[in-house]
Amino acid sequence: MHRRQFILAAAAGLAVPGLVRAADIAGPVRIVVGFAPGGGTDVLARVIGQKLGVMWNTSVLVENKPGATGAIAAAYVAKQPPDGTTLLMAHVNSHAIAPALLDVKYDPRTDFTPISMVGVTPNMLTCRPEQKVRTVKEIVALCRQRPGRVSFGSSGIGSAQHLALEMFRLQAKIDVVHVPYKGSGPLIADLLGGQIDYAFDTMTAATPFIQQGKVIAIAQTRLRRAASHPNVPTLAESGFPGLDAASWYGLVGPKNMPPALVQHMNEDVNRVLVMPDVAERLRSFGAEDSGGSNQQFGAFIASESSKWAKVVKDAGVKAES
Repeated sequence: MHRRQFILAAAAGLAVPGLVRAADIAGPVRIVVGFAPGGGTDVLARVIGQKLGVMWNTSVLVENKPGATGAIAAAYVAKQPPDGTTLLMAHVNSHAIAPALLDVKYDPRTDFTPISMVGVTPNMLTCRPEQKVRTVKEIVALCRQRPGRVSFGSSGIGSAQHLALEMFRLQAKIDVVHVPYKGSGPLIADLLGGQIDYAFDTMTAATPFIQQGKVIAIAQTRLRRAASHPNVPTLAESGFPGLDAASWYGLVGPKNMPPALVQHMNEDVNRVLVMPDVAERLRSFGAEDSGGSNQQFGAFIASESSKWAKVVKDAGVKAES
């Protein structure tokens, strides 16, 4: 569903009869982020939190609890009171991949209250400019000619980028070398240095290097092209129909939050997401399909949980020991 459709669907909820709406949210409010400061999840939480603080006339603070690809923060928020004062910037890792890969102490579908989708971002298949083999068809052919010898980097075992590689590998029926890194920084450094042949990286991290001509964008991993990269084909249109391996972000709270409070928060987050400066920041991240109802976001989380659990099982992905 397109971003405008999401927003219109959410706006329909404004006219629900008898909906209780407080003037302000009781605060202060914390948005917990499962990654270190400065990353995409953290930046989005701070941008949205600042706007919500003004709307709600209270402090909205970002609290970082990194570790276990976001699972530590998610487990913490799941145990907090459902009064709206502690929220989580959920991520594909914490709410779809980690539960299939790690022994997490929560269920992403039942232990949280979905509030609103914040954005969905493609991952990118990239290479350095010196790489002569730079179309999807040619890469698959190369991998079949050299089984087990062509290397693909990602930002870590169990990351969304690693799982994008695994989906690609399974559908292409190729044998490749996965080289995990601790984040996009060292991944891009080794890609540019020629230590790896290709990389699956976040669109957010790869874009500045693509714009500078230091990295070549080969394909993106959503079903349709991101507006910020209209000339980069998708894997789905490059011979892999249905391949959809995106990163995403969204606000959730602990389970059993009052429905009127959830509706209030959902409406306000949707208002924030269409503010021109916030919308521009989202575009710079390649994030699309923002907003919508909390029910839509809950259904999306359930769908993603099932999808990634199957990929983890089929690819035989194991967590780092």
